[in-house]
Amino acid sequence: MQKITFTQPLIQEVARQLIEKATSKTYSFHAPMGAGKTTIIKAMLKELGASDTGNSPTFGIVNEYHDNHGELLAYHFDFYRLNDEMEALDLGLEDYLNQDVWIFIEWPEKIASLLPEYAVDIYIKIIDSKTRLLEV
Repeated sequence: MQKITFTQPLIQEVARQLIEKATSKTYSFHAPMGAGKTTIIKAMLKELGASDTGNSPTFGIVNEYHDNHGELLAYHFDFYRLNDEMEALDLGLEDYLNQDVWIFIEWPEKIASLLPEYAVDIYIKIIDSKTRLLEV
């Protein structure tokens, strides 16, 4: 397991490392509320060349991102408000996962049995108000 301790000024470098060392385009982010899941995903989207900045899809459940040429680049899911896995299936999760794009999932424990085995698990732990420990 790789461990990276970082602060906000280093987040773009951490995002670059995650992308460069990717073994999959599907990432599951495990962390408590306020730990920085959306922040690291925004940094990864920027590193990938997304045409707009990322934001949390908490109410819409999924956001779609494109590159500067209009090509589909990534999906960002936030399953915090899901009541059960059926809601993810009704949303068409399997169709999203079958595309060759980056997939970022917040609150993956809400859909644990639906996650593909190739998903990379990212664990973010709060060290203090400015420092995080990321375990891949």
